[in-house]
Amino acid sequence: MKKYLVLLIAVLALSSCGSNTSIVNSWRDPDVTVAQEHFKKVLVVALVKDEASRRITENRIAASNQIFKTSYQFLNETTKQLTQEQKLKILQDENFDGVVTMRLVSTEKETNYVPGTYTGMYYGGFDGMYTGMYGYGFGNWYGMYSPNFYDPGYYQETTSYMVETNIFSLKQNKLIWTGTTKSDYVTDLGQTVDAIMQAVVGEMKKDGSLPK
Repeated sequence: MKKYLVLLIAVLALSSCGSNTSIVNSWRDPDVTVAQEHFKKVLVVALVKDEASRRITENRIAASNQIFKTSYQFLNETTKQLTQEQKLKILQDENFDGVVTMRLVSTEKETNYVPGTYTGMYYGGFDGMYTGMYGYGFGNWYGMYSPNFYDPGYYQETTSYMVETNIFSLKQNKLIWTGTTKSDYVTDLGQTVDAIMQAVVGEMKKDGSLPK
């Protein structure tokens, strides 16, 4: 049992550019921890409308270790019309004991002002300004050097993505952990998934769901 727990922790704690992702809030079942569940086979479910994003997200986690399986292999168009009870039975028959879901909760756009910067360019003191410029008028001198004086500020719009990650126990058929993360400056979906899972594991270690 212990080796499966070690594998789970190792896979979830993927290295990434996690500095742009942080935990906003989380909750855990006070009566059970992820460590106590001893998951052996975990279904990964990305609840997004775009099929390509769903597969990228699920594949990113599932490819890391054999205990994770993508949901599109078991819950797809062929099972779309089944009841919740029928879908649950499919997972039970396949011996799944845990489920990890990721869901995009919302997007938030923020506009921030990036201030301009002054660039000093003279290194030889005041007299150094005029080296090689003797006889030139102010217009010539200013036209040559003025672009180096100041880089103007600008407004930058960034989009933050709020993602909810849930962990379910199929043995007990209940939610045992949930958390919401905020990711800024998203440029790569795969790296963002890594960062979210890293933040989730860090929070679970803090709240006692996983051993430190």
